[in-house]
Amino acid sequence: MSSQENALLAAIHALLSGDGELTGLIGPNAIFDRLLQRPQLPAIVFGDCETVDLSTADGRLCEHFLTLEIWSEAHGRKLAQDIEARVRAVLDDAAPSLDGAVLVNLAYRSTRVKRVARTGYFLAEMRFRAVTEPV
Repeated sequence: MSSQENALLAAIHALLSGDGELTGLIGPNAIFDRLLQRPQLPAIVFGDCETVDLSTADGRLCEHFLTLEIWSEAHGRKLAQDIEARVRAVLDDAAPSLDGAVLVNLAYRSTRVKRVARTGYFLAEMRFRAVTEPV
């Protein structure tokens, strides 16, 4: 299952980093696997990813619930919402090729935007659902 999850995350990273409009919003090299101690914001960070085995006698399927975090230090939530809208446009129902797996579907589920009191940053947490199967 982890190889399918890793293939999915790599494909999502490639889609996001290859989108010129998104790069215009966040800058180059602003997509991370974790939030750095002194981050350059705005940034997109891969958050939680839960993978569930949906295998049957007919085949091996994995269902993935992925959170993407959009961090912004702007004085309002608008920049985080603009980035969120672009990420949704790029990823919702996208069909990238995966290494060693087939993407059955990738769908946007929900977004929660909040201000983190400790830092004052805005955080948009986007949830996606994907289903993969091995090649």
